[in-house]
Amino acid sequence: MLRERMSFLGKARALAAGAVCAAVFLGGFAAAAQAVPAKFWGVVPQAEPSFEQLQRLHRGGVDSVRIPVGWDSVQPLRNGPIDWSGVDSRVENITLAGIEVLPFLSGAPTWAVAQVWVPGSHQSIKAPRNLPASGAAIAGWSGFVRAAAERYGPGGSFWAEHPTLPQRPIRNWQIWNEENFKYFVARPNPAEYGKLVRASSTAIKAIDGGAQIVLGGMFARPGDAVVKFKPPRAYFATDFLERMYKTTPGIKASFDGVALHPYTSEYRELTPEIEAFRRVLTRNHDSAKGLWITEMGWSSEPLDPLGDSFAKGPAGQVKQLKGAFSLLARGQVKWQLKRVYWFSVDDVTGVCNFCGGSGLFGPGFVPKKSWAAYVKFAGGRVN
Repeated sequence: MLRERMSFLGKARALAAGAVCAAVFLGGFAAAAQAVPAKFWGVVPQAEPSFEQLQRLHRGGVDSVRIPVGWDSVQPLRNGPIDWSGVDSRVENITLAGIEVLPFLSGAPTWAVAQVWVPGSHQSIKAPRNLPASGAAIAGWSGFVRAAAERYGPGGSFWAEHPTLPQRPIRNWQIWNEENFKYFVARPNPAEYGKLVRASSTAIKAIDGGAQIVLGGMFARPGDAVVKFKPPRAYFATDFLERMYKTTPGIKASFDGVALHPYTSEYRELTPEIEAFRRVLTRNHDSAKGLWITEMGWSSEPLDPLGDSFAKGPAGQVKQLKGAFSLLARGQVKWQLKRVYWFSVDDVTGVCNFCGGSGLFGPGFVPKKSWAAYVKFAGGRVN
C-alpha cells in the first residue's frame, strides 16, 4: 500500500452505473452474505490491535486476521537464534480473541539478501534486491519457514508452551507479499518466486502434510508494469502468475491457493480483475485452485477528484465496501473464493496515499460507518 501504487490507481477510470440498479444491487447485501463459507471475512491491521480491540473485531464477525511474519525481524543475525517473541504475542492475543491467524512469510535479513533503494522511490524506501531463492539465502529461508511450521503448526512448540490457549494451530501459510511489485522485492522475478514457493512448500509440508500453501497476494495492476523497465520493476498479476507457471516446471504441486490484491477505483472493476486472474489458472490446467483476496479496500478521506481515487469520503467508503462485498459473496462459488480481507482495521498516516483513511476504525479506535457495514456482512454485532 504505497504511494506509487496509489498514484497509478488514482488515474483509473471510474465506471458509471444507474442509481436504481445500484440501489437494488446493494439492497441485497445482507442476504448475499449468508451464502459464504465459514471463516470468509478477514481484516488486515496496520498497527497491532490490543486484545480488547481484537475481541471487538471477533464480536463483529471477523473470522481471520492477516499478519506479517518477517524473516528479517526474527533472525537478523547470520546463524543467530530465531526470536519468536513478537510473533508469539500476536498469535496469543488473536487466538485468545477467538480469531484465526493467517501469516504471510516475507522479508530477508541483510546477511542473506542485500537491501537496495526501491527504484523510483527517490532513496526513501528500501527492499530486498531479490528474493531469497538461491544459495545460502534459500537454505536460510527454508530453515526459517520450517521453524515457523514447527512452532505454530499442529503439535507445535508454541501450543505446548501455552497449554491453556485454545488449540488453533496455523494450517494456512502465505508466501511473501506482492511479489510482483518493486516495494516488496526491488527486482521482481517470476522464476525466482516459483523456486521460493517450491522450497517453502517442501519445508512446511515436511512438518504438516495437510498445510495449505497460498501464494502471496499479487497487486493486480501496478503502474510500473506499464513501462518496460529493464530489469522489470513490476508485473501485472496475470503476467507474473503466467510466467511463474512457465518458468517453474511442476510448480502446481507446490501450492494450494492463489491470492490477489485487486485494488481498483470502483468496486465494479473487481470483476474483470478477478476473472482475468482465474483465466490464467484455467489456461495452466490449474482451475481447481481457490482464490484468496488478502487485501482490498477504500479510504474514508475526503474526495480527491484530481488525485487519489481511493478517497471516497465516509459515505463513499461504505458504498464501496457494500458493493464489493455483495459482488464477492455472490461470485464466491463461481470464482472459488476462499477468503476476503479488508485493508485495513485502523487508519495510519504516512504509509500510503489512502492508508490514513482505509480503516474500519478511526483515531482512538472509534468505529466508522464502514464498520457497521462490515458487521452486517460478517454476521456479528457492532459493539
